[in-house]
Amino acid sequence: MSESRSVPVQPPPRRAGPLQRLLFGGVYGSVLASALVAALGHEGRPPDPGYDALWVALTAAASAAAHGYAHSIAHRTSDDKHVTPSAVRSVLMEWPLVAAMVPTMFALFGAYAEWWGEDGAVDVALTINMVALFGWGVWAARVAGRRWAASFRVGGVDVLIGLLIVIANMLIH
Repeated sequence: MSESRSVPVQPPPRRAGPLQRLLFGGVYGSVLASALVAALGHEGRPPDPGYDALWVALTAAASAAAHGYAHSIAHRTSDDKHVTPSAVRSVLMEWPLVAAMVPTMFALFGAYAEWWGEDGAVDVALTINMVALFGWGVWAARVAGRRWAASFRVGGVDVLIGLLIVIANMLIH
């Protein structure tokens, strides 16, 4: 009779270091915030920038929670006895995604405070997010060891994501 040996299942490698998580969350949050603010619509109702800002905030929190929890599940093993603390840590590590969405929330809260109109807030948020995408791209490329010229090209490609969202916003509205 042959002996059956069980091979321990190895979880996927843990998530990248803090700088990589920061860069990932920054890009992801900037793109998500841009898409959300570009998709704002009121279907014949007057604009409500306070509600829109809260909606962006709720989406930021939900996205961070879903993303962190998905990572927690992906790294869970059958012998993992501390699932809840691990999941909470993983969710909390998604703070860069939420932080990257703060400028968009601020622009909408500014419209709620009547510092400017909601259309102006959308324009400001999209502009800030495109500048942020450029910065995230340059920073990521520099961290990867690229020279300045190549880093600016990477930043430019990241800006194209923002431009696609701006173009879609113009076509939709």
